Amino acid sequence: MASTLPVTAPTAGTATPQIRPGAAPDFEAIYATAGGDASRIPWSDGIPNPALVTWLDTVGPSLVRCGARVAVVGCGLGEDAREVIRRGYEVTAFDLSPTAVDWARALDPENASCYHCANVTALPPRWVHRFDLVVEIHTIQSVPPEQRAGIMGGIARLVGTNGHLLVICRGCETPAGLEDGPPWPLTERELIDLGQSNGLAIDTVHAFDDHETPPQRRIRAQFRRVARDQCVAEPKC
Repeated sequence: MASTLPVTAPTAGTATPQIRPGAAPDFEAIYATAGGDASRIPWSDGIPNPALVTWLDTVGPSLVRCGARVAVVGCGLGEDAREVIRRGYEVTAFDLSPTAVDWARALDPENASCYHCANVTALPPRWVHRFDLVVEIHTIQSVPPEQRAGIMGGIARLVGTNGHLLVICRGCETPAGLEDGPPWPLTERELIDLGQSNGLAIDTVHAFDDHETPPQRRIRAQFRRVARDQCVAEPKC
């Protein structure tokens, strides 16, 4: 169910900025003109990402201890962050949009200090290599292909020694062109290469169809931080 912002917000009915083909969305403008109505945020459906929930249920406990430091990239209204917090992790969730961060804090007042306004390409120094797990869902796919390297570079800098990165994104068989987005899906090879070029080894990669109508192809990939003298492994099935 879509959530309503329980604080003062821009007047409902303000025209939502149009998402133009071939251009990254103006995220702050979309949040700011939503009038506190989450149904007007195209990528928000009020629940944590199902692929994240599955991973947390089945894989996460064996990799990341309860209480570990977890970063949630591009947290939006905080659906994924709240799920991770609920499971007992120490969460730092951030978004580029000040309105989104204020909204997330209002929806989760007990954990308001977990939500921050930050740019993944200009991270606070204290966050660099700090986290045991980094959760990245739909941020990389939201920018044109030529901007992915900068986004992934920032994401990778969050991953601490022996830490892990979980990426969930739209998938495709052939590389997307500028005119295909937003969002811009990735091939498995593109995603793996982005991680490896930033010092991350791929542990697992899994392509699947989600439960949307019609179904959308998704990729869930798990990376880990590797030492400089370690080789970068190819993915397991």
